[in-house]
Amino acid sequence: MNETILNRCEELMQKGSSSFYQAFRGLPSPRREAVYVIYAFCRIIDDSVDEPEKSMYTIHEIRDRFEHLEKAEGHFIWPALRWLFSNFPHLDKGPFFRQMDGQMIDLEVTHYGTMKDLEHYCYLVAGTVGEMLLPVLRDDNGAEVAVNGIALGKGMQIVNIIRDVGEDRARARRYVPLEIMEKHGYSEQDWADGIVDERFVAIIQELKTSALEWFRLGMDRLETYPAESAFAIELAAAFYSTILQAVERNDYDVYTKRAFVTDELKLEMLGVIVKRYPVLTYQASRTAVS
Repeated sequence: MNETILNRCEELMQKGSSSFYQAFRGLPSPRREAVYVIYAFCRIIDDSVDEPEKSMYTIHEIRDRFEHLEKAEGHFIWPALRWLFSNFPHLDKGPFFRQMDGQMIDLEVTHYGTMKDLEHYCYLVAGTVGEMLLPVLRDDNGAEVAVNGIALGKGMQIVNIIRDVGEDRARARRYVPLEIMEKHGYSEQDWADGIVDERFVAIIQELKTSALEWFRLGMDRLETYPAESAFAIELAAAFYSTILQAVERNDYDVYTKRAFVTDELKLEMLGVIVKRYPVLTYQASRTAVS
C-alpha cells in the first residue's frame, strides 16, 4: 500500500474531526490507519450529500464504485478501502452500504416527526460507523458488542444534531422530532425564528438525556476490547459528550453559537482517562492535544 494514500486519509480525518483524530491517533498500526480510512470514506459520503458542489462524486456514484471496489479508480479512497478489507478480513461491507442508505435519506427527508424515525436515521448514519469500527478495534468481528458499538454511534449522532441545529436549519433541515417539540409547546415557527426559551431548553435536555443513555450503553463491556482500543473509545466518547456541556455554557443557543470542546478541556479529560490505562503511557502521550 502506498503510504501517501493512507496519509491522505489521515489528513482528511485530522481536518474533519480533531476530536476523533486526537482520540484514535494513539492506536497501534494497522488499527490506526484503518480508522483513518473508515473516517475518510464516511466523510466523503457525507460531503456528497451536504456539500455536493464540492464533492467529486454523487452519493450514487460512490455507491456504484463501492459495489465494484476491486476496479474503482480515480480517487485515493478506493485503494485505501481495498487495503482496509484486505487487512481486516472480519470487516463486512453491509454497514458501509447502510451508511450510504442513511445519507441518501437526507436527499428526501428534511424534517422528522418522531423519535423512533430519528433513531433509525441515527443508526444508519452513525450506528453503522460503530459496526465498521468493531472488527478494526478488536481481534474478532465484534458481534459480541455490536449493540454497544451501535449505541455509541447513535449517541454521538444525537449530540451532532443538538450541536448543529442552527447549521441544519440553514439547510432547511430539522432533525429535532416534531413530537418532542409539540410535547413542550414549541412550534415549527418557533424553530424557524430560532427562539431559545425554557421550552427549547426542555427539548434539548430531553435529547441530551437520550444521547447520554446511548453513551451509557455504548460504554458497556469496554473491558472486552484491547486496552489501546478501549482507551481510544473512552476518550472519543468523553470528548463528544462534553459538547453537551458546551451547549449549556452557551445558554442552549445552538441556533447562532457553535458548541465546541477546548483543547484545555480535552487535555483535562485525557489526564483523567489515562490514569485508568497505566500500561498505555506511551500511546496516550501520542494522543495528547498539541
